[in-house]
Amino acid sequence: MKIIIETPKYSFFKYDLVGSGAFKKVMFSPIPILFNYGSIVGTRAQDGMAVDVLVIGPRLHQGTIIERDDSKKFDGVVHFIDDAKVDDKMILYVGGCKNKSALSLYFWMYAQYKKFWYLVSKRKIVKCSFEGIEWD
Repeated sequence: MKIIIETPKYSFFKYDLVGSGAFKKVMFSPIPILFNYGSIVGTRAQDGMAVDVLVIGPRLHQGTIIERDDSKKFDGVVHFIDDAKVDDKMILYVGGCKNKSALSLYFWMYAQYKKFWYLVSKRKIVKCSFEGIEWD
């Protein structure tokens, strides 16, 4: 499987992959993203987009591709609801600080911000919530 990094660690903007190799800025984050944020190329999650992957480790450049054997398990999963849809994020740990409390606080705050973001940008009230983290 191929994991492509869309948003590098410490970015204040979230990006999505559009087309082959092009990235679109989709949202401002009031707090820097604590991990590299990417997706598994060629997959589809319950929200209709590619399966999300958090890569915990050193900062990686946007567009970095991580090749991973399909048979290998991920190191965990963040359970998240976005706009009332399951939007879980797989965790790939490659090094550095593995802090469940920091990730939990980040995603709790992110859920609160997403509710506000939907209200202001889309003019709708939605369910967004952090449902916990599982480490394998």
